[in-house]
Amino acid sequence: MHWRDARLTCRDGVELVSRIWQPPGPGPWPMLLMRQPYGRAIASTPVLPHPHWWARQGFLVVVQDVRGQGGSQGNFGGFAQEAADTADSLRWVRRLPGSNGRVGMVGFSYQGLTQLLSDAEDGDGLPDCLAPAMTGLDERLHWASSGGAHWWALGLGWGLQLAALQCRRRGDQQGWWRIRRSLESGTFLHEGPELLEQLDPTGMALRWLGQDPGRAEGWIRHEPPPALWQRPMLLIGGWDDPHLEGVLELWQRARQAGGSPLLRIGAWTHLNWHGGIDAQLLRFFQQQLQPGSSGAAAEAPVLVQDPRDGQWWPLAHPAAAAGRRWRLSGQALVPAQDGAEPAPGPQPAPADNTHWLVHDPWRPVPGRGGHLGLDAGPCERSDLDQRRDVACFTSTPLEHPVRLLARPRLRLRVAADQPGFDLCAALARVDPQGTALQLCTGVSRQLGDGCLQPDCREVVLQPLLLHLQPGERLRLSLAAAAWPQVAVNPGSGEPPWGGSGPDHRVVTLELHGSGAELRLDPLEALDGGAEWGLPRPVP
Repeated sequence: MHWRDARLTCRDGVELVSRIWQPPGPGPWPMLLMRQPYGRAIASTPVLPHPHWWARQGFLVVVQDVRGQGGSQGNFGGFAQEAADTADSLRWVRRLPGSNGRVGMVGFSYQGLTQLLSDAEDGDGLPDCLAPAMTGLDERLHWASSGGAHWWALGLGWGLQLAALQCRRRGDQQGWWRIRRSLESGTFLHEGPELLEQLDPTGMALRWLGQDPGRAEGWIRHEPPPALWQRPMLLIGGWDDPHLEGVLELWQRARQAGGSPLLRIGAWTHLNWHGGIDAQLLRFFQQQLQPGSSGAAAEAPVLVQDPRDGQWWPLAHPAAAAGRRWRLSGQALVPAQDGAEPAPGPQPAPADNTHWLVHDPWRPVPGRGGHLGLDAGPCERSDLDQRRDVACFTSTPLEHPVRLLARPRLRLRVAADQPGFDLCAALARVDPQGTALQLCTGVSRQLGDGCLQPDCREVVLQPLLLHLQPGERLRLSLAAAAWPQVAVNPGSGEPPWGGSGPDHRVVTLELHGSGAELRLDPLEALDGGAEWGLPRPVP
């Protein structure tokens, strides 16, 4: 089976290069299109099947270098260029020799967003079906920041990868090696912004770092054409992927617009899908593009994977969608019940519910794993929880198994002695031996004189599917840093920029546990509760 390269001339005269894999036989065939910036030979193969595999299934596969990347002409402008080029590319591939005129789009991350952007209102400039994975529309919330804090390590790492591609394209080997050595040594965490200024001054990553992640003003939010929401759509996310909130929003908006999207959330990081869902993707494209094939069968609208055992479960919507709530009492997480009356008789003295955390910028608490780590995924964190600058609140051992599908949300009153601090939260499952497996994290960045007064602060954590067994405990951990996942807050009220420096201040946080609450809220996008019955796993 062979491939060939072909060129599309866009409406402005710029030529885009594509690689085409053709099935054996006379055709015609339905087409799969992927548009990506990393080189058409890669074709998202870290997580998706190789184009040869798709061709063997009867699809004509086209993988295109986007404008300004790989062998394509033009200047790379990031997401802003893709609406026009996607529409031109879709019209072009429908007319290729061997095509039957039906086109689906596939890909993750950048390649996911190219599926959603088109300046065509309808017709040939939109895909007949699409499978966007690990992507989102909001550059601030889905690509660059969480809780008012830039994704420091992730944002710099990705920005420098794109900058290195531009260095190679223009023959700047010295610049390429500077970036490569910086990434391999870890010095990019400190010198990354300077490298971007020198080697990719007009790139998205540097622009994002110059914008305020705590305010929506000035940020770009992309909008698909209205007709796209009703096209058949398979949305794919990962519990430990930074773009999960973007995927959940896509699911919600497609349903609100009258579409019938499918949603799959795996126990995956951005670059490790643990084998992926090749069979589910194949069934989707067979059903939409190969009518009458053996893969054309009804699919569950939502399937979520349990990170604990790897089982896939259909989401069953409960009649009541009330989430679980926990109070902070002393060093404990205590289940909260609405309208609960105090037990009769003498009551125990209330626990001391004020906690002090001293953040020393010389030794900031490290961020580990989760959705923002370069070491993304679940991780053991009992050593972090033993630090005196980490406050832990742990439940009693559970008596019954619990399965939770939720967006954790922490609210508590916090004051600082400096006009700037970060509140970094982590949820963990603690087994009877004391091992603490971190499950999800979140951050809330606070700047200004309001930090000096006790006020209610909120931390929204990454959505999760939590599976607890009897004897296990749930733990909430709080710290004032998560370096290098987010920059270290200087405590001065100025926006953080990188790691600790000589002007960073020691910050003391006063945490008021009284009235504090950890809510495991239902995922609104799924219209389901935080806890549900599980009728059967999906093989």
